[in-house]
Amino acid sequence: MNENNCENAKNSNAWPFAEARALLKHLNGQTPDKGYVLFETGYGPSGLPHIGTFGEVARTSMVRHAFHHLSDLPTKLFAFSDDMDGLRKVPDNIPNKEMVEQHLGKPLTQIPDPFGTHESFGHHNNARLQAFLDDFGFEYQFKSSTEYYTSNKFDNMLLKILVEYDKIISVVLPTLGQERRETYSPFMPVCKKTGVVLQVPVIEQNVDDGTIVYEDVDGSKVETPVTGGHCKLQWKADWGMRWAELGVDYEMSGKDLIDSVKLSSKICRILGCKPPQNLTYELFLDDQGAKISKSKGNGLAVEEWLRYAPPESLSLFMYQKPKTAKRLYFDVIPRNVDDYLTHVEKYNAQDETKKMDSPAWHIHAGHPPNETAHLSYNILLNLASVCHTEDKAVLWHFIGRYRPGATPENAPILDKLVEYAINYYRDFIRPAKQYRHATTVEKVALEDLVKALKTLPTDSDGVDIQSKVYEVGKHHYFENLKDWFKALYEILLGQSEGPRMGSFIALYGMEETLTLLRRAIAGEDLRI
Repeated sequence: MNENNCENAKNSNAWPFAEARALLKHLNGQTPDKGYVLFETGYGPSGLPHIGTFGEVARTSMVRHAFHHLSDLPTKLFAFSDDMDGLRKVPDNIPNKEMVEQHLGKPLTQIPDPFGTHESFGHHNNARLQAFLDDFGFEYQFKSSTEYYTSNKFDNMLLKILVEYDKIISVVLPTLGQERRETYSPFMPVCKKTGVVLQVPVIEQNVDDGTIVYEDVDGSKVETPVTGGHCKLQWKADWGMRWAELGVDYEMSGKDLIDSVKLSSKICRILGCKPPQNLTYELFLDDQGAKISKSKGNGLAVEEWLRYAPPESLSLFMYQKPKTAKRLYFDVIPRNVDDYLTHVEKYNAQDETKKMDSPAWHIHAGHPPNETAHLSYNILLNLASVCHTEDKAVLWHFIGRYRPGATPENAPILDKLVEYAINYYRDFIRPAKQYRHATTVEKVALEDLVKALKTLPTDSDGVDIQSKVYEVGKHHYFENLKDWFKALYEILLGQSEGPRMGSFIALYGMEETLTLLRRAIAGEDLRI
């Protein structure tokens, strides 16, 4: 490990390094007995993977990478799927809901795949998760709850829970309502007749035999082993048991699970093990301010974000302020793309001691890319908007004039950005456009803007053009210059917000802009 990098890592203010330092202290700087430091992320495959699921893996991977710059201790990352859990309700965003409803209560890996592509619903969602994580290049090992329960890997801990049954009950019951206390057991037997994961009273615990006796829904008494996949643990007990069995050293979780983390930690300690270091992150919210949910499908799907923006912009969204609640909807995409591009652009000019504080360092595991032909996403959106085009070649005509020498071949990041911008323009900007005609006062200002721009060389840069736009607005005594720019956006672009006009005009072209202004002054329909 490079000594300078290690020293910079120790002093970095970036939150992944703060987490990594806390973890190293949690471990007393020593390799655990299992031979490696284990990071874990959990996934409940009752719904399709969404960005919140990705966020845990992305953020955990950032902490893991930071940890490697503080310590030579070996690490692993497990992406653990709780796919033996019984399905409690049918998700809103899947096909063949009626078919799935017939299998409610069964483990997810025992429910037919409503998409018809995998052996079960659980296998389908697990595959979706892994495909996405693989596309992002995450280094992880996928683990299945079903596989661990049915192949006896959890048996020792399950028997230990049977031994410590009363202790575990004593810490869980105070957290439950009166009605739930009367039926609660950490063990949920899998019914031999129906395959349903049952939440039923446990009447006896037979430690020597490794079995429990429960009262079935028909009133009969049934004895079943707690091992070999015959029982599934209630999820808080399951979480604590998993930490103990696997030796998990680090796992983050959402704010809504604070109490669950405390309870699972107690269970882990009862089982004789040390619970992991934990980061509590804030929740993602939809466009209405509600918590996003896999089953409701009210957040963004991973595929949806990637239709409109590069994957690194999603990583930036996850990196920024993990302890602050953030809206996760389509309208946050453009800002995150431009913020990402800015961080990459500034990275190489930063002092070596500060590079580890840059989001670009954490997004790219210490090796951000470099591209000189930088154009903002918002500029491209507005270029597509004013050109009324979804043709890449048309946009590259303007880009090539603005950035001489730039081509799709030598500026691949920019070329891909053009594709994203066209998709976003087509789906969100074009349908929402509302052009208006200029007022009499605004027409006079636009006429003066034409005169001012004609005094500039056609190849003027954005700074000089912006100065002229600013002077015209100031000369016409707009109460607030923001009103002047807002008028330009609404009249010329059909929207209330827009780019820095100087940069946009430089990209679009002086002659093209003058033509657009003359059309606006004449009262023509700029939607055409």
